[in-house]
Amino acid sequence: MIDRPLLDTLKSSLEGDFKFDKLSKALYATDASVYRKIPLGVAFPKHKKDLQTLLAFAREHTIGLIPRTAGTSLAGQCVGDGIVVDVSKHFTSILALDEKSKTVTVEPGVIRDDLNRYLKPFGLFFGPNTSTSNRCMIGGMVGNNSSGTTSIQYGVTRDKVVALKTLLSDGTEVRFSDVSITEFQDKLKLQTLEGEVYRTIYNELSPTVVQQRIKELFPKPEIHRRNTGYAIDELLATNVFIDSDVPFNMSTLLTGSEGTLAFTTEITLQLDSLPPAEGLMIAAHFNSIESCLQAVAPVMRHTLYTCEMMDKTILDCTKNNIEQLKNRFFIQEDPEAILMIEIRDDSLVALEEKKEAILTTLALETQNYAQPVLTGSQIDQALELRKAGLGLLGNLVGDKKAVACIEDTAVAVSDLADYINEFTALMKRYGQKAVYYAHAGAGELHLRPILDLKKSEDVRLFKQITDDVAELVKKYKGSMSGEHGDGIVRAGYIPFMIGAENYELIKRIKHSFDAQNIFNPGKIVDAYPMDKNLRYEVDREEPIIETFMDFSDSQGILRAAEKCNGSGDCRKSVESGGTMCPSYRATKDEKDTTRGRANTLREFLTNSEEVNRFNHKELKEVFDLCISCKGCASECPSNVDVGSLKAEFEYQYQKVNGTSWRTKLFAYSNALNSLGRTTTGVTNFMFNNSVTSGLIKFMFGIAKERSLPLLSKQSLRSWCAKNLDVLQPKRPLKTVCLFVDEFTNHLDTSIGIDAILLLTTLGYKVQIVKHKESGRTFISKGLLEQAKKIANANVKIFHPLISSTTPLLGIEPSAILTFRDEYLRLADDKEKAKSVADNSFVIDEFLFSEIEKGIITSAQFTQEARTIKIHGHCHQKALSTIQTTFTALNLPENFNVTIIPSGCCGMAGSFGYEKEHYDISMKIGEQTLFPVVRKAPADTIIVALGTSCRHQIEDGTQRIAVHPVTVLKNALL
Repeated sequence: MIDRPLLDTLKSSLEGDFKFDKLSKALYATDASVYRKIPLGVAFPKHKKDLQTLLAFAREHTIGLIPRTAGTSLAGQCVGDGIVVDVSKHFTSILALDEKSKTVTVEPGVIRDDLNRYLKPFGLFFGPNTSTSNRCMIGGMVGNNSSGTTSIQYGVTRDKVVALKTLLSDGTEVRFSDVSITEFQDKLKLQTLEGEVYRTIYNELSPTVVQQRIKELFPKPEIHRRNTGYAIDELLATNVFIDSDVPFNMSTLLTGSEGTLAFTTEITLQLDSLPPAEGLMIAAHFNSIESCLQAVAPVMRHTLYTCEMMDKTILDCTKNNIEQLKNRFFIQEDPEAILMIEIRDDSLVALEEKKEAILTTLALETQNYAQPVLTGSQIDQALELRKAGLGLLGNLVGDKKAVACIEDTAVAVSDLADYINEFTALMKRYGQKAVYYAHAGAGELHLRPILDLKKSEDVRLFKQITDDVAELVKKYKGSMSGEHGDGIVRAGYIPFMIGAENYELIKRIKHSFDAQNIFNPGKIVDAYPMDKNLRYEVDREEPIIETFMDFSDSQGILRAAEKCNGSGDCRKSVESGGTMCPSYRATKDEKDTTRGRANTLREFLTNSEEVNRFNHKELKEVFDLCISCKGCASECPSNVDVGSLKAEFEYQYQKVNGTSWRTKLFAYSNALNSLGRTTTGVTNFMFNNSVTSGLIKFMFGIAKERSLPLLSKQSLRSWCAKNLDVLQPKRPLKTVCLFVDEFTNHLDTSIGIDAILLLTTLGYKVQIVKHKESGRTFISKGLLEQAKKIANANVKIFHPLISSTTPLLGIEPSAILTFRDEYLRLADDKEKAKSVADNSFVIDEFLFSEIEKGIITSAQFTQEARTIKIHGHCHQKALSTIQTTFTALNLPENFNVTIIPSGCCGMAGSFGYEKEHYDISMKIGEQTLFPVVRKAPADTIIVALGTSCRHQIEDGTQRIAVHPVTVLKNALL
């Protein structure tokens, strides 16, 4: 039994961190698999010495060490009850690049796509390309022997590992690389653990009868993706055992060993030259899975770079994903399957010849009905659609999910069609319509049954289906584990797949490396049962959780959290683009990811003993740095909307713990601004004067570095009362209703005036009615009862007034998009709320639609040249698109407009004002936005739609950003 004093001692002996609190253990109890085991604690080692300390502790107390990078493993490799060792925070350096030999040495926490961005200027790249490439790390790829879309051209990770620097179980450091026969013989003489390992390998694999048994029972050698057990079959191909030019390299064995043999600290990889410059993709459409698979063998006769399949289930998931809708442009009719065939060449002429040859093969030898050809960025869009597939599967509403258990089977390409025919028949016997998501050119299909693992009946099916598929895979001498590894879900099948004697052999190899079984126990050998330790308690009584907001679209808030399947898209780096997840990008802490928040909410709502299940300080901690940017609402493949989850949590938590004065200050800011307007000059003096503003900041916990927003000289409503009637066009094109949000009304009146002048000059009648504020400040602070009253009032006001011909336009995205988002969860009359939502638009969206119709033209604007850079508002990017702003600002012919590839600015309403959040806020701004703004020439116009964004840009760069309507109003002829 490990007691707290021992854990405290371990913590004090590490330079890195070690956490064993309830929250940290909950965060690391799961990965992207169906499994859950509460670890003893989580270590974040800073260097090799910390790892050696952990190893010594593990040996002394016989505790498992579970290595972890991004935690995107689908088979349960990162789940265990020992100490999870997270190297993703500190082991993140690219150590050395040798251009001549085309090798690079990295630490295990380097992200695959980040590595390739670093390598691109040198004309090099690391070929294996998983669907998680923007967050998965090289250490994890080595552990799983990852492959991805490019393996048919560039091979798997094992093919690229030149050397591994590791710590063995006794704490000694060993570098494994190519060794000559002489060097191998010298290794056998070492009286160390390293020598023992080499002797075990040699003695176990030398007998001819053993070699023959391995060749007979291991998967077919032409199946390149084969990770069943340890790769002892690969070692037999080296010059130690046969007459071969292939040198022995222990890294071959360690790659794919899932951290069960040694702890890797450095990885040297063989690189490839960048792919040929010219490329295209043929997306062949099929009316059946069978006809699609039958086409694989004929097209594989050509030299392909990728050959991927998506089925109708995957394609249908993308219909409901905001981020992926734009990537569906090439889909024709309603295919059952699409085969994505990519070819490349340095010559356009040669590329054209290759394309025609493949189209001929498709026409003569397959049953496809459409062959759209994609080029340039279209290829990236199509691949992004495919990449999103695994995560999108988690977006099925309810408890039935596409379960990863048999999704990693690989057979020879020549066996693929027959295998799938038998597989389909097998699944039909279980009443299953499987999901087909395939690296078809490599003979690997990600086949997933739809099961509810909360029910014992489906858990039995989970095991039975996997049993039957194992029989089928063995019949074709295939591999149960192609690229996702054995983990927990498939390790129990290794004895059956490779035979009992071969299995005992790999157990002896494991023992030679790790006699105390401290490296990732329960994986590969002596496996945990595949139908135990599941994420959900089987046949549990579902907890009844009453919420104020309506989460019926997910069948309740618990299932909304459970939609997170752990794919970890929220861990992608800043350089990968997008918004999600701003606070994680600043802290690199798992608790600050969308996944961390969803998992923690699921954990505590499920297992809470509190009367109010939200009343946990751990939940308060994980939601603390969520800035409700809504990036997860669109970028998370499962559309886990943490912003809404946080609003509900804050409401429920405050019911028990009360509401602070600062929370009320920000929530009621509109009322306070109205009160301050009675003496605008005095209010602004107090906000602007260093003494009085300093006192206000101190009293309410506002960062002293922040400037406080000043009230405009007059409100927008008062200006409209004096001016609006005389501004209306005599023969208006149409009437629009303008929403006077609380921010524009009091703080940004000039922008509201510019919007009205722009619209009226362009020929639109602007109607302004008496209405409530948006409620955004109340929602962001969890004061949902107040927000609900506002939502109901505004729905009642606007429902009779607006329609498809008389839209409601908003200037501040966070305010107007509340109608399209939270109002649908708050309003009592859902039908009317939906009608209002459907006709509510950010003003840029409206301008875009009128431009598309040819109603607004460039002839109405100046010919003068301007350079403009746009920072997009988070809510607009998540719930709409920044492209509408881009198009509108490009209307004047000589405007040069670019979009800053920034995520959240970091201000996020009140977040950036709060003193404890100021540093994080500015760190987020520094990631992309601030440096771009600072480098922009003085005459470049910086555009930002959000009032918070503009304030953050001014505080962070001393540059004034403007709203796009101001730019367009000033550009009118």
